[in-house]
Amino acid sequence: MASTLTRAVAASLALAASAFALAGCGSATAGTVHGSRLELPVAGGTAVVDTASLAVTARTDDGTRLVLSEAAASGLGKPGPVTRTGATARWSYPAKGLQVTASSERGRLRIRIRSERDGSVSWPVTGTDRAASDMQLPRGEGLDIPVRDAFWNGPKGGLAGSTVDVGGDLSLPLWGWSSGRHGVGYLTPTDIGTTLRFASTGGRLRATAAHDFDSGDGTGDYDVSFSLTDGDPVAPAADYRSYLSQHGQLGSLREKIGKNPAHAKLLGAFHAYLWGEARTAAGVEKLKKLGVDRMWLGYDSGPDPMKADAARAAKKAGYLVGPYDTFANGQDPKTADSPTSAWPDKVYPDFCVRKADGTPQTGFGGRGCYLSSRAFEKAEPTKHYLADRTRKMTANGADSYFLDVDATGEVFRDHGAGHEMTKAGDRENRLARMRRIAKGFVLGSESAQPWANQVLAFDHGSGTPVGDGLWKLERDKEKWGGYFPQNAPKNAFKPVSLPADLATAMYEPKYRVPLYETALHESLVNVERWELSYDKLPDQKTTRALLAMLYNTPLNFALDGPSLEKDGRELAALQRYFAPLHRAAGAERMTSFRWLTEDRSVQRTVFGDGALTVTANFGGTAHDGLPGGCVDARLRGDAQPRRLCPAQVDS
Repeated sequence: MASTLTRAVAASLALAASAFALAGCGSATAGTVHGSRLELPVAGGTAVVDTASLAVTARTDDGTRLVLSEAAASGLGKPGPVTRTGATARWSYPAKGLQVTASSERGRLRIRIRSERDGSVSWPVTGTDRAASDMQLPRGEGLDIPVRDAFWNGPKGGLAGSTVDVGGDLSLPLWGWSSGRHGVGYLTPTDIGTTLRFASTGGRLRATAAHDFDSGDGTGDYDVSFSLTDGDPVAPAADYRSYLSQHGQLGSLREKIGKNPAHAKLLGAFHAYLWGEARTAAGVEKLKKLGVDRMWLGYDSGPDPMKADAARAAKKAGYLVGPYDTFANGQDPKTADSPTSAWPDKVYPDFCVRKADGTPQTGFGGRGCYLSSRAFEKAEPTKHYLADRTRKMTANGADSYFLDVDATGEVFRDHGAGHEMTKAGDRENRLARMRRIAKGFVLGSESAQPWANQVLAFDHGSGTPVGDGLWKLERDKEKWGGYFPQNAPKNAFKPVSLPADLATAMYEPKYRVPLYETALHESLVNVERWELSYDKLPDQKTTRALLAMLYNTPLNFALDGPSLEKDGRELAALQRYFAPLHRAAGAERMTSFRWLTEDRSVQRTVFGDGALTVTANFGGTAHDGLPGGCVDARLRGDAQPRRLCPAQVDS
């Protein structure tokens, strides 16, 4: 049991390295064809594709047979003949208008499907191998779900019977399965137009991907890579990190610091949105006097932004300070309910994203419309709407910027005359404008999708595994709280007890695994959603603090004058513990995650080449001297571990 429990992601990283070597420095290798069976070498074994149905199996080097996918669920029709051109095997499904290529690339099986016409394919069909024991799913930071788990197979988990948008609802374009010493990772770089549907069959979870081929959306290509893993729960994310690195798509926080030293202030910093007295110079001084040496301080776009003297005080204290902004919403300037929704000239309504029938795409919460990134990009060289907005928002001396929505997966096709765009085009436009802002500011956004990891320095959202029912709860203003009073809105400050099922889905430690950190820890700083501040969910405080220390990620706070007075000492104590750990490892890769106990209550992470090792005990009894509800962290060179028991911190 011990060997199974303690296998680390280091083995997966070694597997990725061997995959690179196997494929001859990135070249592709075609296999052999026997009737409808196409065999291709992959790292760890041989993949076998049935060209008649797209069913995929594998034989591992130790002789184990794995089912990677059942036949395509929607039926493909009779395949054309298989041909080989150099390193690639090709065939078609004429009845569906599909052209398929398959190859072994850098140790992965890569299958690409191109459609000659609009349509869809339901494939791969995964999780059907009877030996599969767990599913890995990048919901927020990440989940590892036993496939027979009653909670997730039933209605309480909200997963079985649901369909998620891979590019919009998952934090990484992947999923995985494991069974003892073996596993499979699935990677879909063509995440736009790709969904993943979950079903419970015979009390076991399975997942079927589907891709919509839509010429108007620019989704005519579907790309899926399969990797054999050692069964480690974070192996699919380790493989994805390797994929990003191999394709020049992996960002580096160290490089960002080199280009703009202000980024270094992120290391060791907690994050907080300020209200009322907390956003004044006096409020900032109070934080500093409490002993808080690093913070990211943000403020909303209301009528009372942070003044220049407060911004100066924050920067003098060693903090980052920045406004919240969004380029996504437009409203009539005469009636706009937020300064960020009021634009000059005729940006509203001329820049509204238009549906196929010409009607505008209604904005978030039914307010105004979503604005077209293409319209802004076309106008920017002469009108400078975005540059002018950024200058205005940072005239107080802010050195950071939070741009809501831009890095999330929600993108639009625009039919508006003169600013037509595909969903992929929307993504490229957003990247272009974020790249411009990132040249001068420490840039963050909501729920950073990996395609934005090279331009962003931090995000507020990808750390949260949003469970079924959270949005419904947040819309209940009686329970959750609304946007008032202005200086301390209840949606930020009113404590809430999550329903038991929602709390389990989001914060039960035995289901949590750091997929996002395994893939992107060294690239950007990952934080929970802004409305889920540390004090918002009192019942989850200890768990969330342990997760933050285990994953080497900051806690997020909401502060006004009274809360700073009441909770400031607790924040300061937690930040003093976190700061040296994050300064040492915040720009390092996560190299290992493991469970130390059968019930998964004790977990361990390692960063870099042993730069930091963290052990968290989420249970109620001590393990190897570590009490329940506590965490031990050891920096390289430490004679003794540094211990934190969050519930015992003096507030």
